[in-house]
Amino acid sequence: MFIAERKKKIIEMIQENGNVQVEKLAEDLGVSTMTIRRDLKKLKDEGIIERCYGGAVIKQEVTYADKQINNKKSKEQIASKCAEHVKADNVVFLDAGTTTYEIARMISSIPGLLVVTNDLEIAQLLKNSDVELIVCGGTVQKTTGSMYGYYATQMMENFQFDIGFFGAASIDRNMQVLTPTIEKVFFKRLIMKNCKQLYLAVDNSKFNKKAMSKVSNLSDYTAVVTDYKFSENELDRLVKDGVKIISV
Repeated sequence: MFIAERKKKIIEMIQENGNVQVEKLAEDLGVSTMTIRRDLKKLKDEGIIERCYGGAVIKQEVTYADKQINNKKSKEQIASKCAEHVKADNVVFLDAGTTTYEIARMISSIPGLLVVTNDLEIAQLLKNSDVELIVCGGTVQKTTGSMYGYYATQMMENFQFDIGFFGAASIDRNMQVLTPTIEKVFFKRLIMKNCKQLYLAVDNSKFNKKAMSKVSNLSDYTAVVTDYKFSENELDRLVKDGVKIISV
């Protein structure tokens, strides 16, 4: 079995079981424990898994508190640019995240807004504003304050949005938007389909990183709002793919 096949199988096993042990992987894949340890190291270096004693687990998302500290100025600049696209009486979806939290803060005085969010912190911020607020129900991811899962997806199925703002855990070198939380993939994809306009709001720290599951491509968004400095090769590729970049 080639290394790419082994890595794919290892990821599938972690997704299915939540964790794996070196000895069991070696037995199931018919290779040595040394080979498995090398494979796990590569997956860890790529940001896809986390090592634990004797094996590996799914990589967890960064906590809300840590996200708030990281690149705060960049997030405020990105949020300001995003807020320019929100008009009075819009129906707005705000994805969970600290950049979308800043967007919420900046649009809270726009008249006639209806905001739907799956972020407890954003809901807390907006509950005393004039914004009409709907909070998406579902399973609460306590580390990030976001809601997802079956009930969240069911609730959002029939909503229609004028505009949606989305965050990302990771964007890899192929310009794919990724998340370490598999259950969030279907939730995000559903809402994206229900938005007339959708913007990806991401700071430079999210690029060139890997995670377990693909959510979307950059070309799926109306525009990508970011402070990331793309190389000439990256820009050429984005132009070919029809990706609009709004730089801050």
